[in-house]
Amino acid sequence: MKIKDIVGALGLLLISLSVSAQVVSKDSINMLKDQKQVLEVSKRLNDRKLELAKLENQVQEKTNEVAKTAEQAQKSADANKEAAEKLGGNSQDKKLARRASKAASSASRDAKRARRAAESLEKLKKISSR
Repeated sequence: MKIKDIVGALGLLLISLSVSAQVVSKDSINMLKDQKQVLEVSKRLNDRKLELAKLENQVQEKTNEVAKTAEQAQKSADANKEAAEKLGGNSQDKKLARRASKAASSASRDAKRARRAAESLEKLKKISSR
């Protein structure tokens, strides 16, 4: 009889513990869902901030590159002009003709690099302005 009473008391105790452990209010569930959503939004915001900082650094690098390539293109154009003027004085000189041709090729290549750098900067500015 004593064993039956003890087993019954233990059973009642276990049932009451399991019932009390499973009580969770809807407010706390909604609050947890809201906190989860806030964390997700915060994560997206931080990701966007990192991307913005990276783009701002790239804009500065591209701006420097544009200035450098434009300066090099101008130097090449000046060298080409000088070589063409020398060749104009003596148009039959093969050495001067070769130098003028190389200077023209160099000027063309540097101008192309400057255009590409400027286009790259414009494209990056479009991306970062979104």
